[in-house]
Amino acid sequence: MAAPKFHILGGLQIPRGMVWVDEFAWNAVEKSLGYSVTGAALIDAAVRLAGQPITLQGEVEAGWIKRGALKALKALNEANAVGEHALVLADGRAFTVQFAPGVAVEGKPLARPELPAEDYPYIATVRLITVTPSDQ
Repeated sequence: MAAPKFHILGGLQIPRGMVWVDEFAWNAVEKSLGYSVTGAALIDAAVRLAGQPITLQGEVEAGWIKRGALKALKALNEANAVGEHALVLADGRAFTVQFAPGVAVEGKPLARPELPAEDYPYIATVRLITVTPSDQ
């Protein structure tokens, strides 16, 4: 069986060449270090239940997304910015996500077309965060 060609976000297809670039830049355990008045180390630790960033990013060499698909992602974000969406990565892992705060969807054309068609390739970044506990 061939590997899926897409990630799926809220029913929209995202090219699998858009790689999860911050997968290992997040810790499931949050720790803080402080010191008591006696100089003893005070370490507080807790498991994060959600909030892991999932940034899907294309590059000049791979992971291009069509202009029409990029517009659909922006529309999905703008229509329901705090809504939850199902994300299924091309490798089968599934998450419940929201669009991240700030600029969640951005892209630039591969070249500088004067009037880009809906199928013109763009280099894009889609920023998401998990909203439910994950066992991934």
